[in-house]
Amino acid sequence: MSAEQITAQAMVLAAGLGKRMRPITDATPKPLIPVAGKPMLDHVLDKLARAGVQQAVVNSHYLGQQIIDHVATRDVPAIVTSPEVDLLETGGGVKKALSKLDPDAVLIANADVFWTEGREPLFDRLINAFDPDHMDALLALYPVANGYGYDGAGDFFWQVDGRLKRRGDAPSAPYFFTGVQVLAPHLFEDTPDGAFSLNVVYDKALAAGRCYGLVHDGGYFHIGTPQALSDSEPVIAKALEIERAKKARSGGT
Repeated sequence: MSAEQITAQAMVLAAGLGKRMRPITDATPKPLIPVAGKPMLDHVLDKLARAGVQQAVVNSHYLGQQIIDHVATRDVPAIVTSPEVDLLETGGGVKKALSKLDPDAVLIANADVFWTEGREPLFDRLINAFDPDHMDALLALYPVANGYGYDGAGDFFWQVDGRLKRRGDAPSAPYFFTGVQVLAPHLFEDTPDGAFSLNVVYDKALAAGRCYGLVHDGGYFHIGTPQALSDSEPVIAKALEIERAKKARSGGT
């Protein structure tokens, strides 16, 4: 069976250049940089496996052969690679892979993000909360005040009914986007060929009143520079220890 015939249940975006992580990314793509003893990409893929995802698309561009070689060793989820000769950005990367993805809803995560779980795993919460009758996009958000290493002004206001509103001209917004989401594939109809940002499809969903948010209740770590990586390691180690203790008390694995 060819890769084109395989239907995947999720996509991990691993094609970015990682410029802010130089000089580490001079020789290593950012998704393969170890955090807490394991490449960031593997943390995401392991979480997908725990959510029951059997197959996932991973795209690649910068130092892409390293990523392709790395994921070839995985069994669960089984990986379908989507190499990009020219960088297609987030939206173009997903659009290129749509034929390999679930036709009803696509679970997508950036490869270079790190979070610890809350009361329920984030992927499980997104899968269970996505309602195709009312939603075209469900974005995982995090409070600006609590995001470790995050120094931005926020992306969204989270309204009472769960729908999102962009920060726009406001000086700040209380939530930022984590890079984890569920999208309806039809959002990619009439989108540009080639490179474009996922912001294009978010704007479509927002205009239709069908872009919703879900606030992650675990920990979230923004690791954008080598210094941030160094500073975050002991904090992450402590957070993982707390997470393991909670699982042990609840009888989890």
